[in-house]
Amino acid sequence: MSRAARVLAVLGGTFDPVHYGHLRLAADVKAALGLEEVRLVPAGTPPHRAAPIASANHRLAMTELGCAEFSGLVADAREIHRAGPSYTVLTLESLHEEAPRRPLALLIGADAFAGLAQWWRWEQLFTLAHLLVVERPGTVFKPDLLPAALKMQWERRLTTETARFERSLAGSILRVPVTPHAISASAIRAALARGPSGQDQVRGLLPAAVLAYIERNQLYRSLADAT
Repeated sequence: MSRAARVLAVLGGTFDPVHYGHLRLAADVKAALGLEEVRLVPAGTPPHRAAPIASANHRLAMTELGCAEFSGLVADAREIHRAGPSYTVLTLESLHEEAPRRPLALLIGADAFAGLAQWWRWEQLFTLAHLLVVERPGTVFKPDLLPAALKMQWERRLTTETARFERSLAGSILRVPVTPHAISASAIRAALARGPSGQDQVRGLLPAAVLAYIERNQLYRSLADAT
């Protein structure tokens, strides 16, 4: 693929906790597209799922520790510091205000893309960013089954030309083949709730610095955290 160094890619999530599935996905996309930077943006108040187990400040700290292990991955605290639901549109608008001429690319799993029409102001995402769609382990993405309005956007905007990312600020969709990393934050939490034996099970699934932070702050200790 041609290089698109000027493009800033963004990966959102609860990161509860951040693990190598998140980090290596971001690093793989960065390498595949020749990007200089990928921002990992922990959600403050996620609008489409249950509230995270760990506090916003803990999740931000873990994301910062995880990103420190990878060149070009940077934790971004704007959703943590912004009041109200963590809508992606607002995050992209904020990034554009900082650098109006910098193209943005939203990194999104194919399963999340399939539900994009339920997102707040979802059609505006295409005016604010390119979309990088990656398939998660255990999922099969079928564009033909997308809702009609979203399928129309898919067919209109899908490209294989990464040069479009340099020529325009937003509007294209690119499928990015990456190595799947079948790691689950919920499975990590469930293991950690079992105590020392669980800690041994999750070693290697997340950076050592993140696991040390979890142990130091006694996160995910209760059985309730494992749900």
